[in-house]
Amino acid sequence: MAGRRKRAPVAVIDIGSNSVRLIVYDSATHAPAPLFNEKVLCGLGRSIATTGSLDVDGVARALRALRRFRALVDQLQVQRTEVIATAAAREAANGPDFIAKAEQIVGQKVTLLSGTMEAELAALGVISGIYAADGFVGDLGGGSLELVDVRGGRLSNALTLPLGGLRLIDASGGNRKKAREIIDAEFAKVDWLEKGRGRDFYAIGGTWRALARLHMAQTDYPLRVMHNYRIDGQAALKFSGAVNAGLPDDTPGLRDISSARRETLPYGALVLERLIKQMKPRAIVVSAFGIREGLLYSLLSAQERAKDPLIEACYTLAEQRSRSVENAGELLTWTDNLFRVPGPVETPEQTRLRHAACLLSDIGWRAHPDYRGAQSLNLVAHGDLVGVDHPGRAFLALTAYYRNEGVVNDELSRSLVELVDKDALKRAKILGAAFRVAHMVAAAMPGVLPHTPLAYEGDRLVWTLPEPYADLEGERVSRRFKTLANLLDREPEIRMGTSFQLAAS
Repeated sequence: MAGRRKRAPVAVIDIGSNSVRLIVYDSATHAPAPLFNEKVLCGLGRSIATTGSLDVDGVARALRALRRFRALVDQLQVQRTEVIATAAAREAANGPDFIAKAEQIVGQKVTLLSGTMEAELAALGVISGIYAADGFVGDLGGGSLELVDVRGGRLSNALTLPLGGLRLIDASGGNRKKAREIIDAEFAKVDWLEKGRGRDFYAIGGTWRALARLHMAQTDYPLRVMHNYRIDGQAALKFSGAVNAGLPDDTPGLRDISSARRETLPYGALVLERLIKQMKPRAIVVSAFGIREGLLYSLLSAQERAKDPLIEACYTLAEQRSRSVENAGELLTWTDNLFRVPGPVETPEQTRLRHAACLLSDIGWRAHPDYRGAQSLNLVAHGDLVGVDHPGRAFLALTAYYRNEGVVNDELSRSLVELVDKDALKRAKILGAAFRVAHMVAAAMPGVLPHTPLAYEGDRLVWTLPEPYADLEGERVSRRFKTLANLLDREPEIRMGTSFQLAAS
């Protein structure tokens, strides 16, 4: 693997109907890491349905936020900045005047997105952040709802509807019955919603993320990560109906949502409820990636787009936190022999997760030995990983935990165990045990593992330590290797001093 890659910060300023946000990413890659993230809920589109203009106070707040964002971009030495504006600025009578002032502040052109462009960029964000996405993408903002069909990396049926939370409040006069009628009338114009039946619906937008956060709190969900959070379709229908009907002030998680967001929450729930009834999706999947990440993705080369976002994110972590990213790469090949017949056989997705786990195997080495397991688990479970669902994330976190704590200590990992099945839990323990063995001999340095292969021979798991590596064998090495062999229902054998010819690469 190549050495550490140079980062070139890229910023996106997103002027939305409800919020104005700045995100500065470390670089334009398939798995961008945010260096800085700030939003201001300005409510630009608060009265656009009745007045046709941007809210006066909202304009003042937005321009003030843009001045700060320009200063931050300069301070962070951003090499490229993209500034976009969406539904409210596009439709308002005073939109051109606002855009002119915004351009003067940020010192560059503001790209005014069409409704179709909004939908397509949101879909590209989902494609970049969710592995093998297949379903409908819905991006709910303050002024509009964008819908687009995603299948096999291709987009179709992109459109925008005037169903944003602030717009619905304004158009209905705060009457939810009237808002429901407006929503149903708009959905009745779309004759292809039934194509979403039995597929996933990817929900984007702050209001829907807040709704999901409430669902997490009420179900006592063990992982507080929004991206790729999944709710069964029928459960989401029932929950969105309950939120729309009104929640008591002491509802778990409600106080954690800002008052500005709570205003639009019932209307976002109403849009989701009516959409589920029309579309009948299999599940609602929350995407933290949307228009901004889709814009970055659109700037990438075809070669960069083709990369696996999970592997890219894990490789970046390995670069930043492991002793040797080359050793992490060698683990990929070294553990291949464990997951071939007659050992446990992997699906392509399981192989992908194992390769990610190898890259994460040494990220906790700087921590105190007493806390390496906990810190590694938390870093993986709650880190900026994309391209992985929650069971996959839990698998990776458990593998990192077992690598540091051993496979008998489940004290800190019990909540995550709930997210994986028995097979995944067993694989996590096998990998954790394998990493403990490998790092005892290689000391996390490259050039050793390719010369010390594993192999199945009958009822034995054989590990060859040829000269000059035979002296690396020791009591702890033998104990750890025995643990690995037992997990694989094999007898351990360490074969020392035997010559071994490294296969040509």
